[in-house]
Amino acid sequence: MTSSEMWDESIAAAYDRDHASMFSADTLDPVVDVLVRLAGEGPALEFAVGTGRVALPLVRRGVPVTGIELSESMVAQLRTKADEPQLPVVVGDMASVQVPGTYSLVYLVFNTISNLRTQAEQVACFRNAARHLRPGGRFVVELWVPPVRRLPPGQHAAPMHVSDGHLVVDTYDLVSQRCTSHHYRRRDDGTVDYGQGNFRYIWPSECDLMAELAGLESESRHADWQGHPFTSDSENHVSVWRKPG
Repeated sequence: MTSSEMWDESIAAAYDRDHASMFSADTLDPVVDVLVRLAGEGPALEFAVGTGRVALPLVRRGVPVTGIELSESMVAQLRTKADEPQLPVVVGDMASVQVPGTYSLVYLVFNTISNLRTQAEQVACFRNAARHLRPGGRFVVELWVPPVRRLPPGQHAAPMHVSDGHLVVDTYDLVSQRCTSHHYRRRDDGTVDYGQGNFRYIWPSECDLMAELAGLESESRHADWQGHPFTSDSENHVSVWRKPG
């Protein structure tokens, strides 16, 4: 059984609203542009397809996409936008579920691999991606760099996002690489909702080792979807590994 938290109906119903900025053209268009180029003429497989934020624009750009999604509630939200023939989805664990066929592109965006909260499952996820790739196909992961430099000595919590309507404070276990994001959102009626998400963070070099264990070769790493160089100060990375052949 996966260690990922199961996103229920209430979380799924609010997902698009709570992450509205991730649906903006400025944020989404560069993601889609890169994935279209990497997919080439072949189909794509999205691990943790969610409500279709990335998959549906890819389909509209002519890339056939299949999704894997653990939460049936998230799939139900996706089905309000696209039917099964337009965007097939298999409900299950992205670390182990296998779908028919092979793909020129497998991708995991918006830090979602961290939903797997054990190193063993994260390694299995890389291997599952490799199983689905054609020779020469690519696995793409978008992930944040663990910001543990923000932690003062002796502290285990740091603010990650502060805006008028949304506050995020992260707490860390530096031994297990576990992280809990505490979200406080102010609603229009003045009430404040609290929610939390639990993750296991992964270092970029750790990702490379997971890819090597899966038989994948490093192809590129950038700080963002616009292709800026990845440096020691980068807070995120978009990494691409290739299946030899």
